[in-house]
Amino acid sequence: MPWDADAGVSLCMALEIEQREREGVIVLEMKGRITVGKEATLLREKVAEQTAAGQNNLVFNLAGVDYIDSTGLGALVMCAMTLRKAGGNVKLVNLNRRTIELLVMTKLATSFEIFTDEGDAVGSYYPDRKIKTFDILDFVQKMKPEE
Repeated sequence: MPWDADAGVSLCMALEIEQREREGVIVLEMKGRITVGKEATLLREKVAEQTAAGQNNLVFNLAGVDYIDSTGLGALVMCAMTLRKAGGNVKLVNLNRRTIELLVMTKLATSFEIFTDEGDAVGSYYPDRKIKTFDILDFVQKMKPEE
């Protein structure tokens, strides 16, 4: 974890969640890290707040998330289970390479619908729309070791 010795504080960014509505679907745009502690708790609480308000179809825009640890991954799975039990679902969009690799390695990639475009993620809640889903197999085949 990066540390600023002069200030005596961690440089890791806490999780920030911005909520907005797009075509009747709640988009939770996240910035920072989804890790053990207050970040994973914040995410679970935000989803519980949405289900309590009757909003069971969500999109998690993870463009600003630079790191997810095993607890954060567990929080994503718990959020998906909570929403599915309430008759809804969660779609993931704008994942970074490391997060996609983590989902592939843990065999959780098939537990989520993943998109590269937020409009497609929102549109996936409307069965009559033509959308482009993320091709995980294509991603895995094209993966090159990071230098």
